[in-house]
Amino acid sequence: MRATDLSSVTWRKSSYSNTDGGNCLEVADGVPSLVPVRDSKAPHLAPLLFPASAWAAFVSAVKGDS
Repeated sequence: MRATDLSSVTWRKSSYSNTDGGNCLEVADGVPSLVPVRDSKAPHLAPLLFPASAWAAFVSAVKGDS
């Protein structure tokens, strides 16, 4: 498996995140075919990499679009 270079990505929190330091996920855009996801409280840990199609299906299911 080939490593994905994430050193130049910009991470963003969900607009639903609060400022109290609660449990938050961050995602990064601009990685072809992948959606990197990490724990905002532990950014030093390796992120999870999801195929873009799987992430889109997950988001759609959470929103109730499916």
